[in-house]
Amino acid sequence: MSTVMNSTEVRAASRPQGHAGDDPAVRLRTTMAACRVQFTWLGVRKSLTDPQKARAAEAFEAEGRSLSAGKKLLDTGHEAFRAVTAIRTRITSDWRGRTLPFPEPGVRLIRHDAIERFDHRMADYRSELDEAVAMLDRRFDELKSTAAQRLGSLYDPGDYPAALTGLFGVAWDYPNVTEPPAYLLGLAPELYEQEQRRVRARFEEAAELAERAFLDEFAGLVAHLAERISGNNPDGTPKVFRDSAVDNLCEFFERFRTLNVRSNDQLDALVLEAQRTVRGVAAGDLRDSWSLRHEVASRLAVVQSSIDTLLVDRPRRRLLRRTATNLEA
Repeated sequence: MSTVMNSTEVRAASRPQGHAGDDPAVRLRTTMAACRVQFTWLGVRKSLTDPQKARAAEAFEAEGRSLSAGKKLLDTGHEAFRAVTAIRTRITSDWRGRTLPFPEPGVRLIRHDAIERFDHRMADYRSELDEAVAMLDRRFDELKSTAAQRLGSLYDPGDYPAALTGLFGVAWDYPNVTEPPAYLLGLAPELYEQEQRRVRARFEEAAELAERAFLDEFAGLVAHLAERISGNNPDGTPKVFRDSAVDNLCEFFERFRTLNVRSNDQLDALVLEAQRTVRGVAAGDLRDSWSLRHEVASRLAVVQSSIDTLLVDRPRRRLLRRTATNLEA
């Protein structure tokens, strides 16, 4: 039975204005580090050669140079290959769940006090990936044999490595994005100050990205649960919903509590209200009690309406915040 979180509560922040420690961008910059995850991954598609494209084009009475075509080297639906890709999916999901977005491709922000645990977690993932790749390598001849049957004359043994060891991998690091290079201060003070402004702007954007991501996710989760527990199907029976509709909202509350940069008091208050609405309510209780469903659905509808207002006002709030920042600069 699924029950929402009922211990640690998301608190709406009440904070004085005008202090650097109350600036979400400053808070991000001083309490978080950049975290980058990169994969080494074997490509499983290859473009056809010009003669092969010419032969393929004949079937359509087309010119070979006008045709873009490729071949799939391995069956990615094979159980051994899916085991490898499943680990990559879990790594990506875990990384994104523990971090906040940052306006640099492949980089996200992680709390300082979460780095050690994340590092151990990634080491475990790397071991799992190595084991899965070793299993895939043991089935490699089988996969190539299947590919030869499937590709026919397009099959070329030269397209395949001798072994898969080292061709799949994951690496992670913590690049410095919080401060300009220290040597610039002595060599080029003006350039150092320019880089300081660039870094500040990056973290202001990161705060906006975090708020946007939380707001969009929250809106989707609340709308989904409210829709599932409100009203009935056309035949009069209650709508069916999965435990995950409640579980996912629970997980959001915990992640919001941990990673929230308190950039929007209204959002903080709405998350708190939604948590109070479903606190101690199990998915089974919602299924069994029409009156409870109605009460929770009604309260969530109010929250959802306020979220919709925030979504509409978001561009204006961003403009006002940037204008205030420019006036302070």
